[in-house]
Formats: sequence, C-alpha cells, structure tokens
Amino acid sequence: MTRSIILASGSETRKAMLQQAGVEFTSMLARIDEENIKASLVAEEATPRDIADTLAEFKARRVANKHTDALVIGSDQVLEFGREILSKPTSPEDAIAQLTKLSGKSHKLLSAVVIYQEAKPVWRTVGQVRLTMRVLSPDYIEGYVARNWDDIRHSVGSYQLEAEGARLFARVDGDYFTVLGMPLLDVLGFLTMSGAIDG
Repeated sequence: MTRSIILASGSETRKAMLQQAGVEFTSMLARIDEENIKASLVAEEATPRDIADTLAEFKARRVANKHTDALVIGSDQVLEFGREILSKPTSPEDAIAQLTKLSGKSHKLLSAVVIYQEAKPVWRTVGQVRLTMRVLSPDYIEGYVARNWDDIRHSVGSYQLEAEGARLFARVDGDYFTVLGMPLLDVLGFLTMSGAIDG
C-alpha cells in the first residue's frame, strides 16, 4: 500500500515545488512557536545548520504524532549572515533594513528537511547555498519592497529569487530549489527510494 505524504508546512512555495514535481500529498500547517524555539536555540549558541534542522524536526513531529500512518515532511530555512541569523521581516521598514544590510555582501541560506514515518524520524538533510547581492541603491531597495511586500514578508532575507528578487543578486552558488526553501532533488530521491513515489 502506498503511504500517504503530508507536507507539514503552509508555504505556498514548498507546496508548488512538490506539485510541479508530480508528487501527490496533502499539506498541514504545523503549529509550533517558531520564533521562541529559534530564540532559545540562538541563546544556546546553536549553529544555523542545527537551528534549521531542529525547526524542521519540530514541524514534522507535530504533524506526525497525529498522523502516524503517513510520511511527514518537515522543512525550515535559516539565513546566516556572518554571526547573525535573519528571520522573516516584520514590516516593510524591517525588510528595507535587511536588504540594506545584505547589499553588496554574501550570505548563506540553509534549508533543512526532516521526514517522519510512524512518528519517528527516518531521514534528514540540510541544503546550503551561498548568495552574493549586488550593491543596491536605497531607492531601488525601497521600490522593491513596496512592489513586492505581500510576497517577501513570508521570506527570510526579504526577497524571492524566483521573482524580481533575481535582480538583487550578482551570484548564486548552489542548488536553486534550496534557495526556494527545500532541497527538492534530495527529497524526491528519498521518496523514490522509500517507495513513496514511483521512479
């Protein structure tokens, strides 16, 4: 019997990635206190990689505990800038401040996935991408935020590479899907090997 797949996320981008890859799944928002968990991990000096992995696991576990018969995919993304971790912007002003800080510099995106089966973790990975922004003028940053606020308010770093955000960058080193929030090819590889999808 084919095991059902649940994406423990409300992210439209992650849902679209799986849909476009032809994966049949349902999505379910994992209700966790993401900011408090992240703040606690930062206080404990956890690495950005561990923070992304832990948040992904919390999401998967929350849904898997109620749906033990399903394969549950938890995913989270962290932006590492020097010794700082940037979150989703809280306001247009916060987005402008984030983009101003990132302008002309490099940062990393870490996208973690943890998959649960029968309420236990069975697979995990963390994809990493290095991105370098162009030097952006203050006028362009303000205009970009004004034009794109409804979309970028859900994105760490205040940009979406798949849309106008591509214009912000001089270089991207790594996997495109990882930038979008999930290392899709690795996930598809596991789903295929485990028999959850055909391949």
